[in-house]
Amino acid sequence: HCVNELPTYTASQLALRNGQDREEIWVAYCGTIYDVSSSRMWREGRHYGNFAGQDLTQEFEDAPHGERVFKRFKAVGRLQPVLKRS
Repeated sequence: HCVNELPTYTASQLALRNGQDREEIWVAYCGTIYDVSSSRMWREGRHYGNFAGQDLTQEFEDAPHGERVFKRFKAVGRLQPVLKRS
């Protein structure tokens, strides 16, 4: 899938895929949403102090691994950008 062809989800929709409310465990990174449900590292929607259902772009700066880790997971959508109010 080309990232531009993926459906767009809001932050609220992403938050429902936290491993608690639904079976899906999704995280966002740099605008792309990945399904990490198959990862034993994300069981119950938690991974080393991070919670699924969120945009982890900022938190990822402190991660011990690089962004290449996301290549293991299927991209399922794009995170709708938050519009800044002026």
